[in-house]
Amino acid sequence: MTPADPLPFDPEQFNRLVRARRSIHPPQFVPGQPVPDSIVRQMLENANWAPTHKRTEPWRFVVFSGAGLRRLADFQAALYLEHLGERADEKKYRKLKDGPMLCSHVIAIGLKRHPEVPEVEEIEAVACAVQNLHLTATAYGLGGYWASGGITYLEAAKPFFGLGLHDRLLGFFSLGYVQQEPGRNIRRPVEEKVSWVTE
Repeated sequence: MTPADPLPFDPEQFNRLVRARRSIHPPQFVPGQPVPDSIVRQMLENANWAPTHKRTEPWRFVVFSGAGLRRLADFQAALYLEHLGERADEKKYRKLKDGPMLCSHVIAIGLKRHPEVPEVEEIEAVACAVQNLHLTATAYGLGGYWASGGITYLEAAKPFFGLGLHDRLLGFFSLGYVQQEPGRNIRRPVEEKVSWVTE
């Protein structure tokens, strides 16, 4: 390809897509309006094309929808109580118990460990996959939110999501239609975060 050749994609469309991405929390979703599974499958297909060192493709997803949302909610709320006992916070418990029911789908985000690749590189690969997931949701006009609280880092949570001892649960991606247009997003100028070395 030379500078004179037509571009294979519209860069301005992509630039708009990247800047339109927002973290939309479940209470901002339209209640009871399910996203078609065909769109969720496209999101997952695009996530699967993330960069990956040595092609380990470490991302693993478990998709909860319909009655599966209640199963997830009951599991995480019970595990939270079991883990914290008397120290459990009622507000956090209710959020774990009720939060998934506000969503069309919740996608658990896992990392399947490959010992030949440094763990940080596997985490980076999964994060790239989630970015693809989120950008695809944005392209379809959907809201998404990657949360890593609750039971995310509890070892006891892993088997429920098909993860082994050396794997990681990296959070949950909540998905739904948005009740209202998301607010303006702000970033400090990129010049504050970039150094150029030209000679």
